[in-house]
Amino acid sequence: MKLVLAIVNKDDCDGVIAELSANGHSVTRLTSTGGFLRAGNSTILIGTEDENVDDVCGIIKAKSHARTQMHVATPFFSDILVAQPVEVTVGGATIFVLDVDRWEKV
Repeated sequence: MKLVLAIVNKDDCDGVIAELSANGHSVTRLTSTGGFLRAGNSTILIGTEDENVDDVCGIIKAKSHARTQMHVATPFFSDILVAQPVEVTVGGATIFVLDVDRWEKV
């Protein structure tokens, strides 16, 4: 048994969950934030058998898309505040696959 933990951009999350559910995978969604922009993400938890891990990861990869976004960064310590636009890559997914020693549904 494995626990697939995926951190997915909020813009991709609904599509990821819909596709996982359509393929028979049970999903738990947690709202989370983080990264350079402290952007909205969702952390998705999927408990699955070892042989289904590649399918789960494939769905997450297919439905999560990286994109670029302009962010206006201001320097923290400066005599003159000058806003500087910075192009940042957002989206995509970070996937962790963890071993599960014991699993019970009660």
